[in-house]
Amino acid sequence: MAESKELLYPEKWLSNTSAGERVACELRMRIISGRIESGTILSENQLAADFAVSRSPVREALKVLASENIVKLERMGAVVAGLTEVEIEEIYDVRLLIETFVFERLVKMDIDELIKELSRIVEMMKISIKYQDADEFAYQDVLFHETIIRAIDHSHILMIWKNLKPTMESLILLSMRLRFEERYDDLDRIVNNHMLYIEAISRKNHTLMIKSLHQNFDDVQGKVEDLWESQQTFSKGSKRGE
Repeated sequence: MAESKELLYPEKWLSNTSAGERVACELRMRIISGRIESGTILSENQLAADFAVSRSPVREALKVLASENIVKLERMGAVVAGLTEVEIEEIYDVRLLIETFVFERLVKMDIDELIKELSRIVEMMKISIKYQDADEFAYQDVLFHETIIRAIDHSHILMIWKNLKPTMESLILLSMRLRFEERYDDLDRIVNNHMLYIEAISRKNHTLMIKSLHQNFDDVQGKVEDLWESQQTFSKGSKRGE
């Protein structure tokens, strides 16, 4: 891909990906970061030239971004829609719904191996801080939550997560890069929040889980109890219907 020195998406994350996926990953980062502004018209021909690929991978990339509502397809290109604050809040809503649902399943499972894996990931996060590697820290952060979600072996929850992950990954990556530059002392707090998350799962303690969700989603704290209550109501309703 051309102009690799200017890429926002980590090149080391692009192994075993198609040309179309590479273009999608980079365009997504440029749009979410604001480097490419909402309303910008993206030309297939221009993008093909910029990324040194044929129009086919570009077309593939634009279709992916259109499915995420980041662009709107037009003839021979697309118009950038970007992400609004409301859409970002909605993404966190879905994450909270997923993770409260997952916790409810975990309390009924043997989670010893999961705890070991999550603890290993937290250690990798600490190493990332030591070596001031924001990208690796972001990677381990996303992996932490994906590992929890995969643990319950729920195909449709995993499908929702996979649809959400590319945009969430970009948001987390940009956020962590900013923290490493401007709020480096806040990283220990983030690690401690993840350790609290592990403790909640290990003890299968709902009160601790609420606390850990508050601390891991500090920008949407007011919604945690509402979402948890909705999850409990849904769970009880499902049991009655069995």
